[in-house]
Amino acid sequence: MVPITRSGLYSHGMAKQNEAYVLGLCDEVLGIAGLRQHRFEWLEGDLSPNTGRRMTLPVDAYWPDRALVVEFHEKQHTEQVRHFDKPDVMTVSGMHRGMQRKRYDDRRRELIPAHGIRLVIIPMSDFEVRRSNIVQRHDENLAVVRSALQKGSG
Repeated sequence: MVPITRSGLYSHGMAKQNEAYVLGLCDEVLGIAGLRQHRFEWLEGDLSPNTGRRMTLPVDAYWPDRALVVEFHEKQHTEQVRHFDKPDVMTVSGMHRGMQRKRYDDRRRELIPAHGIRLVIIPMSDFEVRRSNIVQRHDENLAVVRSALQKGSG
């Protein structure tokens, strides 16, 4: 059963479950486990007016031996999702979370390849989804991931 919030969206835990599943498939295709939520010192968020500091931005997974980063994008990366965007709350960037996410996604797309690392973005829309959860058909989903990794970047 998929946990549903009051807003009708799946919980953060379900989002992490989908991400963990897809990144696990990447590990399987690559034959080695990637580093989850890795941070590069050169990939930073916006300056916080409160602290005067910048936080490093995590990537979903990084395989150093392959010079590869994989980002798993759920629908909040391509659509407005009120639950994730929090349009009434301003971030350190002076904008709501949805706008900040786009800014940071763009920053990853620019800076990761500029540092000689291949970036592959795997969208959730590449999988069959029911009730906000990827339908776990191992062989089919492994083929999707293999194809995404072979194609290169997103």
